[in-house]
Amino acid sequence: MLYRAPGSLCTVFYYCQSQSRDHCQDGTVVPGCWLSAVRDIAWSGGMESEPLLPPLDRSWCADPDFSSSLERDPKSRTGSYCSTASAAAALGHGGLPRRSSKLEASNGAVDENLYVKQAVVFIEDAIQYRSIDHRVDPNSLRLYQWYYSDVCQWVLNVTIFVNLALAFIEKPSSLTVSSDVRFRTAAWEPPCGVTESIELLTFLLFIADLSVKSYLIGWNEFIKNKWLLCYILALLVSVVDWTVSLCFLCAEGVRIRRLLRPFFLLQNSSLMKKTLKCIKRTLPEMGSVMLLLALHLCLFTMFGMLLFAHAKDSKVDIEWLRYFRNLPDSLTSLLVLLTTANNPDVMLPAYSFNRAYSLFFIIFTVIGSLILMNLLTAIIYNQFRGYLMKSVQASLLRRRLGIRAAFEVLSFYRELSSHDCYQEACIDCETFIKVLQNVKMNTYCKMVILEKAQSCSSGVISAEMFQKLFDELDKDPVRQHPPQPAYQSKFLQVLQIVGSHRYFDYLGNFVALANLLSICVVLMVDAEKSGSDRDDFSLGAINCFFILYYVLEMSLKVFALGFKGYISYNSNIFDGFLTFVLLVLEIATFIQYSFPHPGWKPDMQGLLSLWEMVRLVNMFIVFRFLRIIPNMKVMALVAGTVLDLVKNLRAFAGILVVVYYVFAIIGIDLFKDAIPNPGNASIPSNRSSGNETLQCGTFEQLEYWPNNFDDFAAALVTLWDVMVVNNWQVFLDAFSRYTNPWSKLYFVAWWLVSSVVWVNLFVALILENFIHKWDRSYRHSISAAQQEEYHMTVQLMFRDYLEEPTDEELLDRLHHHPHLHLSR
Repeated sequence: MLYRAPGSLCTVFYYCQSQSRDHCQDGTVVPGCWLSAVRDIAWSGGMESEPLLPPLDRSWCADPDFSSSLERDPKSRTGSYCSTASAAAALGHGGLPRRSSKLEASNGAVDENLYVKQAVVFIEDAIQYRSIDHRVDPNSLRLYQWYYSDVCQWVLNVTIFVNLALAFIEKPSSLTVSSDVRFRTAAWEPPCGVTESIELLTFLLFIADLSVKSYLIGWNEFIKNKWLLCYILALLVSVVDWTVSLCFLCAEGVRIRRLLRPFFLLQNSSLMKKTLKCIKRTLPEMGSVMLLLALHLCLFTMFGMLLFAHAKDSKVDIEWLRYFRNLPDSLTSLLVLLTTANNPDVMLPAYSFNRAYSLFFIIFTVIGSLILMNLLTAIIYNQFRGYLMKSVQASLLRRRLGIRAAFEVLSFYRELSSHDCYQEACIDCETFIKVLQNVKMNTYCKMVILEKAQSCSSGVISAEMFQKLFDELDKDPVRQHPPQPAYQSKFLQVLQIVGSHRYFDYLGNFVALANLLSICVVLMVDAEKSGSDRDDFSLGAINCFFILYYVLEMSLKVFALGFKGYISYNSNIFDGFLTFVLLVLEIATFIQYSFPHPGWKPDMQGLLSLWEMVRLVNMFIVFRFLRIIPNMKVMALVAGTVLDLVKNLRAFAGILVVVYYVFAIIGIDLFKDAIPNPGNASIPSNRSSGNETLQCGTFEQLEYWPNNFDDFAAALVTLWDVMVVNNWQVFLDAFSRYTNPWSKLYFVAWWLVSSVVWVNLFVALILENFIHKWDRSYRHSISAAQQEEYHMTVQLMFRDYLEEPTDEELLDRLHHHPHLHLSR
């Protein structure tokens, strides 16, 4: 273990010489004087309070041992200085200093490996935006790297997935072809103990995960981490509930642990936790608009009940009977109208009697749907964007902190190995290159950083330069296209120019459009013909001609750009893959059914008929038409926004999965078997007395029987249908009739969480991404660089608005590292 007290070992030595003590004689320092000097310096504030010594640029104390006295007793550390015991431990044998060398020669390699490994881990933490507040002793670093290895994280992710997927096979099982209560067969139910054994295995892996995490961050940090404390509580409740299940032989009615499963997904994703924190902080800002929306709903409900009160006239009474019969029905009708799901149905009975009644519904819709709901979206966008930007700012601080920690560790090692207490903080290029070669990072970024480090003329890297080297991590990944092959023949050169020219791409787009139009014409002509009357020759010949052109186009591009240059463009990979698939399908069609010719209607051979083979080819041709997107700027911008959202939607999608999972489990517990089979159960209150005609627009008349909560998969689909809010009043009515009127609260809560909160957050993310890409697309530097392709991340989205942390802030954070004790 190596420590550095204020002023390092040299400071302590000269301090002893400057004191008039009886036990400091002849320029030598005996152990008593040495310990006294360390204690005096530690408690007096070190170098800054000693006028006889020149000021040092910095003095660090790296304590990689998690079992130091500072961790056992945090109160023993005053400010950010090392304790006397820690400083004395650094002196070696008997506390005596060595003026000729700070390190034993035999220990040099061991210490170098330790500092290199610490720097590697800190840089990898910075790349992944992880916290550096973990143990840094050799054994803990090995465990830390093993824990964050690809294999270990893959095992953990698979464990979380299996734990969540158990809901599909455990009772009630989703292993049926249909969820329709009329046609659903009896589902296979696993024997008691099968899913429980798998669940126990996941619990054991979660316990191991929790143990490793808690060990790596240390006890003092563990008790401050609310997520890990909740992790323990969730595991404890889950294990107890699992034990209860076994005691009841899996016949218990409610399984609490099923509601806790999504927590294991949440706690494993830092971005999901940040997003959830942003949502939590955004909710109070949404409360004012939600309150105004509720007031608007309540006022118009009262107006509606007064306006459409029970009357003697049967024509006016229809509105009261269907929508405003009582307070719950009135409130539900206007709440559904707020989402426009029952418009204009709710208005038509009164509007048919008197057109003036339409003003009531129009004013309600304008205020509620067009003003308040859109205002809610604007507030969510504004507030969530601010909180998300703060979260991204914290991620930037983590990256800069990890990089600075790596620099301080390496510079401290250089001081120790160079035997110079007063040198400027810097590191050797050779040491830096050795560290970087062991870091897991993007190959392109690593090569750029290595080139910049090797070009350093002084041979050393300062703190500022060290940070600038890793600025490559914040830059947009740029794809460099290989140079085109050189041909000597004039004809080949002309052919290369033709194949690589942008007009050749335009010609390919025009041909693809012509192909699509020809398919549409043939399909329209043959739409009403039966299979025996249809001649497949026209469509087969058209496909053969266009596929031949696609193959020639791909070959010419490969010739002009070279194979590596061809596949360096994503659009070419898309074209090439689909062209290859089309060629294979066309060859298979020729082998199976020969070449197209008039009267081409052979009998079915093999797995697919000729018509099915031709249709499959046409599907790929239609899909290939998407190649035109990159050539249209606005369309490419929109498509790029969609692709970026898909790539960066893990946190939002993860939170939506959590919400879906929890509501689905609750829905199963509340409404399982609530929808009866119409063949063997009575259907309440929606049949006419004279015949069996069902009332129009009801659950039964629309045949919504597959929408139920009888198993987990069916519950997910039902929740999706309600989230879309089209005809969601049908679900409100049906489940209130089959269970009780209070069931409406469940569906209204789901509407608020999914449609109002999450969908608006999703819209906010789309807006921010699109606006950023739109602004960027009109910058001169980007529009001129046609060869650059970049991928937008959440961090890059807000990069222009983030503030770089100051050097003092980084050093202050490092001073308070719980395991790497640093001191100035």
